[in-house]
Amino acid sequence: MKKEPVKVKEVPAQARIKDFSEVILGYSESEALQEAGRCLQCKNPTCISGCPVGIDIKRFIYHITQKDYKNAYLTIREKNNFPSICGRVCPAEYQCRKACVLTKKGSPYASEQAIWINFLERFAGDYGMNNNIPLPAEKQESFSKASVAVVGSGPAGLCCAGELGRLGAKVTIFESLHKTGGVLRYGIPPFRLPRSILDNEIESLQKSGVEIKANVIVGKTKLLKELQDEYSSVFLGLGAGVPGFLKIPGENLCNIYSANEFLTRVNLMSAYKFPEFHTPVSIGRHMIVIGGGNTAMDAARCALRLQVGRGFKPDTSILYRRTEAEMPARRLEIEHAKEEGINFQLLIQPVAFIGDENGFVKKLKCLKCQLAEPDASGRRRPVAIEGSEFEIDCDVAIIAVGLEANQVLTRATPEIKTDKYKDVIVDQQTMETSVKGVFAGGDIVGGEGTVIEAMGMAKKASVSIADYLKNK
Repeated sequence: MKKEPVKVKEVPAQARIKDFSEVILGYSESEALQEAGRCLQCKNPTCISGCPVGIDIKRFIYHITQKDYKNAYLTIREKNNFPSICGRVCPAEYQCRKACVLTKKGSPYASEQAIWINFLERFAGDYGMNNNIPLPAEKQESFSKASVAVVGSGPAGLCCAGELGRLGAKVTIFESLHKTGGVLRYGIPPFRLPRSILDNEIESLQKSGVEIKANVIVGKTKLLKELQDEYSSVFLGLGAGVPGFLKIPGENLCNIYSANEFLTRVNLMSAYKFPEFHTPVSIGRHMIVIGGGNTAMDAARCALRLQVGRGFKPDTSILYRRTEAEMPARRLEIEHAKEEGINFQLLIQPVAFIGDENGFVKKLKCLKCQLAEPDASGRRRPVAIEGSEFEIDCDVAIIAVGLEANQVLTRATPEIKTDKYKDVIVDQQTMETSVKGVFAGGDIVGGEGTVIEAMGMAKKASVSIADYLKNK
């Protein structure tokens, strides 16, 4: 008899839009045992091939079925330093769950029957965190005199630092902002990733010996050459923090944000706790988010909560040029956005913002679209329908159409070669840049924008750095 998936408990939509508390509550022990018991323990577990960091999924789930939660946690930690984070934010429906044998062949994302690997990882990660389970010592004498500078404390930087620190290298992370975490902190809202979880896993890294220096902009306050002189090797995990824009008329009107700025104000600078925190952010009665990725979902869900907190009637819309099937956002985030009352307006292309006499946005002019043949991304190309113009009320707009490379370091270091998108060029096998001993990973090398993909590149780079340090 087929066992049904164990649905994870969530805060009801009408209750959760009133604050920024975590939405998904996670599995209880009995629920985790029941879901782990659905795993077929395949002879050739295809799910592992879907994990960018190669977690032994079969083995950690088996440990859960045996109530051996300690070894479930330690199994994950062999490959992943941040299970409680990844169990919450990984796009598992496009990765390990999609590769599960219970997913129908040819499905663009995981079937409902696929094992909820991410929630089981979260269960094991939280168990290890709450019980302060120590990790086995792996420090090697050959790395005791090695030192590594890591630029950026986002997913790639934290992962690389953790891997090399575990081997015994002296690792120092340089972070440009006043708080660590990179996109994990400024980009992902607390209702998806509670700050206590993020802080705990970063503190765990520091307890292992990794040093973190905030408020250091490498390329400005400190040059790459200085790091090369001081450290044995350097890893660049800068991310891609420069927002993309639509480049349409009126985009410079007041109350039009990039998603980066909006989410940084809300998440990093705690605008959602106003007036406890004095961070200003505009909240409109008709808020529009343009884009279809995870960042768009996060921005829209934040915007709706801010409207509710202000006492406005919720009116937040997501505009996207394609259909829901082409949206790159996680299926789970799309479902949550719908449940919370976000309005999805699909097959729509913005063409101009319209302002009032004071220079504030008031309307958005759009065209309707239809889908043509697939483009280079593999998705069907949106084509505007001539003569289909219409206007939408809009007093705050948030642009979430992608990010571009941060060029502060590369402009100051021309010997680091970049491509036409200004992403750092690396050897795909070693992740080494054009400068010997300097490696890079994550969005700065043209990553796919997910936490676990960035970590996968950082792990590959950490192996190369370890080899470099041994041979230096």
